[in-house]
Amino acid sequence: MKLILAIVSSDDSSMVSSALTKNNFSVTKLATTGGFLMSGNTTFLIGTEDENVDKAINVIGEHSKKRKQMVPSSASYGVGMYTSFPVEVTVGGATILFWMWSSLKNCKSGVIQKCRY
Repeated sequence: MKLILAIVSSDDSSMVSSALTKNNFSVTKLATTGGFLMSGNTTFLIGTEDENVDKAINVIGEHSKKRKQMVPSSASYGVGMYTSFPVEVTVGGATILFWMWSSLKNCKSGVIQKCRY
């Protein structure tokens, strides 16, 4: 079993979520914020069997597209003067990480404290 962690732009999150659900993946969504552009992201947590990892990654990739966006930037002229000008950056797409469990035990609801890992 694997845990997939996929960080997707908030612009794409509803399409990714719908596509994963239609493909029978159980998904947990977390609202997150990126550090560089300080823009909204959605982090998806997906637990799936090993043989379904490629399918999940393909679904995420099909519904999270890269695009160009203008963001403000500033430049210093070395004498304490700064100017602001727009810079084009690529945003969107997905960052995908996954972990493998060597053993995973199912816990009954309300009995989590009795599970041993």
